[in-house]
Amino acid sequence: MHAHWITASGREGAEGDAEALFPWWSFGKTVIAACALRLVEDGRLALDARCEGGDWTLRQLLAHRAGLPDYGPFKAYHDAVAAGEAPWPRQKLWEVALSKGMFAKPGQDFCYSNLGYMLIREQIEAVTGMGLGAVVKDMITGPLGLEQVSLAETPEAFAATHWEMHGYDPRWVYHGCLIGTAREAAVLLQALVAGKILSRPSLDAMLERRVLGGALEGRPWTVCGYGLGVMTGEVGAVGRAIGHSGAGPFCVNAVYHFPDGADPITVACFNAGRDEGMSEFAATRIAGGQSIS
Repeated sequence: MHAHWITASGREGAEGDAEALFPWWSFGKTVIAACALRLVEDGRLALDARCEGGDWTLRQLLAHRAGLPDYGPFKAYHDAVAAGEAPWPRQKLWEVALSKGMFAKPGQDFCYSNLGYMLIREQIEAVTGMGLGAVVKDMITGPLGLEQVSLAETPEAFAATHWEMHGYDPRWVYHGCLIGTAREAAVLLQALVAGKILSRPSLDAMLERRVLGGALEGRPWTVCGYGLGVMTGEVGAVGRAIGHSGAGPFCVNAVYHFPDGADPITVACFNAGRDEGMSEFAATRIAGGQSIS
């Protein structure tokens, strides 16, 4: 395991390789959501207006409530990735993902959708005239001094990451795959929840939890929910957890803020394998004080 943690009082600790770079996988959704909400604050995007080309709103896309399905469950997608094929053109991805129709009417129900976050990315790039990597650097990582965070856009970009990606093309992650260190992930999330990236109203909207269910087998959650680009629930005696888990070929991660302890803590954990619960349990143990020296 590789991990970094930061407390509200300023204590820091680490396990594993402090210099290693990791794919952030779906923790990138939290970063994308923060960029989108900054653009809402600037009046360049609208949170509750109908998006061009669809019946959904930006808020619904951010909350996975636009009714869009995900492309992840489709065998053809995973077969193509495993075969080392070049990423599909956008139109083919869209056709495969929508081949069985919409999951639900917009606003009706929750359906975790990478496709929805691809649309958010496209909105961000359209209104800024910049690629996602440049937007993230301009709005978030640059001001925070996180110099090693970048958007991976070629298989060669993954060559610098800790675990061998075997030529995996990050463009298969259509909403974008950020890479960075464990410390940078923890610093970014801590800054976000501390109000250093978004205004208080925007942060409140982001963190507002819609409960999705209770305990999950093999994972630490006792209450599960989602906000706008953040998983937000409870993990037993440790209390609330706010952040995001992620998984991709060869590795998993959990990046969470735990606000209910005497010294609130933000933890980023990265593990080999495909089991998100592994990293979530590790982050929860650290938050509970079991690995802090």
